Amino acid sequence: MKCQHFGVCGSCILYNIDYQEELREKKEHLTKLLAPFYSEEIDSYESIQENYRSRAEFRIWHDDNRCNYAMGRLDKKGAFILQECPKVTLPIAKRMEALLEAINSSKILSFRLFGVEFLSTTQDECLIVMLYHRKLDEVWEQEARVLEKKLDAFIIGRARKERRVLSQDYVTQELDIYGKRYIYRYYEGGFTQPNPFVNRKMIEWAKSCASEVESGDLLEAYCGLGNFTIPLSKNFEKVLATEISKSSIKSAKENCILNGVENINFVRLSAEETTQALRKQRSFNRLKGINLDEYEFSCILVDPPRAGLDGASRELVSTIDNIIYISCNPNTLARDIEKLTSTHRVKKVALFDQFPHTNHMESGVFLKRK
Repeated sequence: MKCQHFGVCGSCILYNIDYQEELREKKEHLTKLLAPFYSEEIDSYESIQENYRSRAEFRIWHDDNRCNYAMGRLDKKGAFILQECPKVTLPIAKRMEALLEAINSSKILSFRLFGVEFLSTTQDECLIVMLYHRKLDEVWEQEARVLEKKLDAFIIGRARKERRVLSQDYVTQELDIYGKRYIYRYYEGGFTQPNPFVNRKMIEWAKSCASEVESGDLLEAYCGLGNFTIPLSKNFEKVLATEISKSSIKSAKENCILNGVENINFVRLSAEETTQALRKQRSFNRLKGINLDEYEFSCILVDPPRAGLDGASRELVSTIDNIIYISCNPNTLARDIEKLTSTHRVKKVALFDQFPHTNHMESGVFLKRK
């Protein structure tokens, strides 16, 4: 990828090395971290190098009666005006200039606008959230509706204690997983994987691990909107998937219906609450109608935040024969794997480069009971 802002923009910090070298260094770093537990080759899944990011947030910089997109500087010294962003998906890229032109031709749309957020799909749907330091009125809504039609996008206006949805607050992503089409609704404000091309590879890798589990049920913690849950459900008799976010559980249940899947129970529980429920330490009204004794968990999938698993969750995970661990932080992953390898052995490791030109990496580890 070539970008005129390399060296200035704080978003892409690895800009002066070849992408393959960047990928090699990330793989080497993960290999060293997991060397005490795994000596085989780590599979790596690279990203396309342009137009890969389906979520983007930009500041709006007001200067000389004009609005511009802006980003934070690499040297942390304020912000700079953005002329291009080659990493955003094509559905975002093709609307950015037209949106800015419309904003600058309208005092109503530009007045006290301080940020714009984009959420897109590979099927060319795009959701645009316009952020304001003022109350939105009917005049704003009238102009925004004209703009929505012009851009062929969905627009939401946000201000303090105010949210105006002009048509809909989600986009619909389709993913092909091993030749089968899966449909997901991505809602504004909800968590989605930012790189749909690598996300598909992550799901396929997790599904290949699940195919090695002969029978039984799946337990998933941190399930989000069902990104992994729905494709993996075909490999198991029953699935119990938990997530603390109320909006994510709502999305997951809708996605379940969209894909005609009937063997998943999505429940709003934190990882700690899931552990308490399975140990019968607490009862939850949210589990009403679900008999936990009917489940025979042969596999667990966890996709925790950067902090990794807490002690109680690690102990719960260690009681299940097969573990699929998706991680966004290799350091906490290595810490957790050190604990889990007292009962399990690492069978597969993968690196997923969702974030080219940064130090961030996603990884996956598949463990089986010794």
